[in-house]
Amino acid sequence: MTSALVFFDALGQEPTKAQRELLTLATRFSPATVAVVGEVSAPALEVLAGYGITSVLQAPAADSFQDHEVAALEAAISSVNPELVLLANDSFNREVAARAAIRCNGGVITDAVDVAGDGTVTKDELAGSYTTQANAASGVLLVTVKPNSIEDAPAGPGQQPQVQDLQVAAANSAVQVVERQAKVSTGRPALSEARIVVAGGRGVDGDFAPIEELADALGAAVGASRAATDAGWIDHDYQVGQTGTTVSPQLYISVGISGAIQQKAGMQTSKYIVAVNKDEDAPIFEIADFGIIGDLRQVLPQAAEEIRRRKS
Repeated sequence: MTSALVFFDALGQEPTKAQRELLTLATRFSPATVAVVGEVSAPALEVLAGYGITSVLQAPAADSFQDHEVAALEAAISSVNPELVLLANDSFNREVAARAAIRCNGGVITDAVDVAGDGTVTKDELAGSYTTQANAASGVLLVTVKPNSIEDAPAGPGQQPQVQDLQVAAANSAVQVVERQAKVSTGRPALSEARIVVAGGRGVDGDFAPIEELADALGAAVGASRAATDAGWIDHDYQVGQTGTTVSPQLYISVGISGAIQQKAGMQTSKYIVAVNKDEDAPIFEIADFGIIGDLRQVLPQAAEEIRRRKS
């Protein structure tokens, strides 16, 4: 059976939704080991046990940017010699995977949506236009898995994992971290992991209040097009698209976004797409499951009010 290593560059007391999906994937492989940068808390170990994880490699944290994580992953691979390594599909971990693969003479597959028990990877191509299956002919295979691709399914109560400290060589980095600033919490789900996303574009004309109101009514994340972030209406962290965050939620509500190819590349794998736009010829309607031609300032408040009424 294929052996696997799950790599987390950080792990809180409660794993994120995307991390739980990776742990669910890990239940298909034996043995499955988790490697974490930073100290692993007792509550986190209890969660890992629920996914059948029996061994945890704990690498020391370091005040560096990415070089230390690459060195930690390389050390973890050398320690357990897995056939498969699972990582998150964000930009940080994709680069960590690529750099570690070069050091370990391995292969890399990104944008995976499934990994079979024999290590065969299913992944999106051309922004979800079609899928392919791939595997590595030899050596370790590092795979980054898109959030919302795997249904979270813990294996059940298990034994407390054994924690082993991982020795990591000091990274000779040319990059120095001079300052860290915590993001302000909005109380909304993370954009890349959210099951529902409400995104606004040029049509909001700088006013994201209707977007945020509907998102809060749905318990959704807020997203934006590049036009909206470039205009300074909202932070670039919210950008969805080819040069932003790729999302694949159960429901994506596009508001005031024309639907250029760069935007589609970041969201067209969503299960259901709802578009709200005044322009009936907007390209977004070509891929929308449900379209509303109308003024977002009239449509969104009515939708939010009706959702709140039905929830009450």
